[in-house]
Amino acid sequence: MSFTLVALIGIAAMLAVLALRMPVAFALMLVGLGGSAYMIGLPAAMQLLAADTYRQFTSYGLSVIPLFVLMGQVAFRAGISERLYAAAYKWIGSLPGGVAATTVLASIGFSTVSGSNSATTATMGAVALPEMKRYKYNPALSGGSVAIGGTLGVLIPPSTALIIIAIQSEQSISALFVAALVPGLLVGVLLVATVLLLCWRRPHLGPPGPKVSWAERFRALTGIAEAMVLFGLVIGGLYVGWFTPTEAGAVGAFGAIVIALSRRSITPVQLWGAVVESLRISAMVVLLVTGAVVFGRFLSLTRLPFELADWAGSLAVPTTVVLLIIVAIYLVGGAFMDALGFLVISIPIFFPLAASLGYDPVWFTIIITLVTTIGAVTPPVGVNLFIVSALDKTIDIMSVARGTAVFYIPYAACVALFIAVPSLIVSG
Repeated sequence: MSFTLVALIGIAAMLAVLALRMPVAFALMLVGLGGSAYMIGLPAAMQLLAADTYRQFTSYGLSVIPLFVLMGQVAFRAGISERLYAAAYKWIGSLPGGVAATTVLASIGFSTVSGSNSATTATMGAVALPEMKRYKYNPALSGGSVAIGGTLGVLIPPSTALIIIAIQSEQSISALFVAALVPGLLVGVLLVATVLLLCWRRPHLGPPGPKVSWAERFRALTGIAEAMVLFGLVIGGLYVGWFTPTEAGAVGAFGAIVIALSRRSITPVQLWGAVVESLRISAMVVLLVTGAVVFGRFLSLTRLPFELADWAGSLAVPTTVVLLIIVAIYLVGGAFMDALGFLVISIPIFFPLAASLGYDPVWFTIIITLVTTIGAVTPPVGVNLFIVSALDKTIDIMSVARGTAVFYIPYAACVALFIAVPSLIVSG
């Protein structure tokens, strides 16, 4: 049996166990270990994978994950999201569609301290959905704006997905954070503009809220100060070289705790809950990384990534065509799996291919992250759709999916723009 056929059988087996609802991390480990044992024997496979796993987990960079997760958990429990929403609402809530636009705008702010699409969706949904129901917003627009706003948690630093990609593909976390900042903010601004334009043309979808004085608007800005201080300290410190990524995570987590305690907006029980939830999420991420290491080693033994790269290089088509095929695969994959899970699975396959085509790894990372995060709002597995529907039982999943469809346009426009003008994505 050829090595390529072994790799394809392994990928098919992994998809099969995923279809049986096995968690992604365990599916990766099971297939990776079994395939490696077939290739080189069980004793050698165990030794090789133990060495790979040990080397991965003794990496200093991996310690950044629980720190950024803790920062987001403390920020959530300290009410930073509610204050962000209140500030954004004072500024644009009186426009047609203003409450939905506020939701997306506040999601941008919360993503700067969250790093997760599901956390951003759940947090902003709990705050925004009752408000939009009170102002008689169209249910599809209400659910869609919450779900699409949550996708920014994967893209805007400090994104957990970007950290995992950096560790797995041996890139600089700082470089990815800096590179993702402009694309993330641009997508967020275009999402807000889409809401406002849609409701300007069809005001019945999102009636305007009450008028607010300029004095109230400026007073409300104090509600975003703490989030901006955290974001500026963490990302600014990374950009100018004050901190390593791990030190930035530690500063961010400590800063979030200091802000929460100084405002007396978090109780000891809530703080302990933030620590426990951070440990749970970090353990899940560590298992994903372990699975990725095991599965990636199996694929490297079969030489599938290198065969794929050689095949793509021999095609008599422009490299852009191959890139568009990869983008299509990530779009479909993100629709059937959690974005982080699919990114972890696909990196060993497509990163060598992208490198062989001459694409900058930082640029390629931002492109595939942009495309894959759309999967969080794409049936049948769009996790944000389920979160919104669970938060408001009166909005069914298909209504939320219909509400997010219009937002594919700004996402597609950004992907096309960054492919056409790669220099817009600048690494630090």
